[in-house]
Formats: sequence, C-alpha cells, structure tokens
Amino acid sequence: LINRAYCLKSGYAPNYWGLTASDTPGGYAAHSPTEDRGVVTPTAALSAIVYTPQYSLEALQGFFKVPNLFGPKGFKDAFHPQTGWIAKDHLAIDQGPIIIMMENHRTGLLWRLFMSCPEIHRSLDRLGFERNMNE
Repeated sequence: LINRAYCLKSGYAPNYWGLTASDTPGGYAAHSPTEDRGVVTPTAALSAIVYTPQYSLEALQGFFKVPNLFGPKGFKDAFHPQTGWIAKDHLAIDQGPIIIMMENHRTGLLWRLFMSCPEIHRSLDRLGFERNMNE
C-alpha cells in the first residue's frame, strides 16, 4: 500500500504503480521513493496481489493495455509510462513471484504446500511464532 500510495502521490496513474529493482533505460537499478526514475516494474504491483488484490488487479488490467509490455514469456521487466520506454528483457526473478503470488491469491495452493512441511512447523515453533492449527 505504501508503494502504491507513493506512486499515486508522485503522479503515476492508479493502474501504473510498482517500484522495485528492474531494468531502466540506463541499465539495472533499484527503484524506490528515494531513487525514483519514473520506471514501473510490473512484478512489484502484481506480486503484491495477496495483500492488495483490488489494486493489483487494476494494475494488471492497466499493464495489459501497454503495447508490447506483455508477450508469450509474460510481462517485460519494466516500462517508463512518460517516455514509452519498455525493457527488452523478461527476468525470471520477476516472473516467478508474479506466478506464485497470483496462484496463492487464487487458491492458496503454494502456501498450503509450504505450511504442510514439518520443517517449516519446527522452524516457526523454534522462532516462537504461533500457528493456526488449520494450516
């Protein structure tokens, strides 16, 4: 929500938000409120879908409207809405979180599989976390 709020306050369109490390016209860089280059990284908004379903789905719809941003390999790494620049690459490190978090939003499958591992239960217990017994 903070990421989206910053983007809106800074003049980004409501359906074009998401700051995180990605390609830029000048190479790979981190994007944040203190390092804002006007570049939107779809993975930031889309992998937040379990936390911001409405806003992430709005971003997804907006991203689909950007010509050449989506293709057979998924979304390109980043784009600059003001200049029309679109990254040439699809980065697996960004595609993975999008797919995983969308599936978790849709069915919860990956979270249930993760939480079914005895090693995870032991780790959470050792760290002092309380678990929902339905997990």
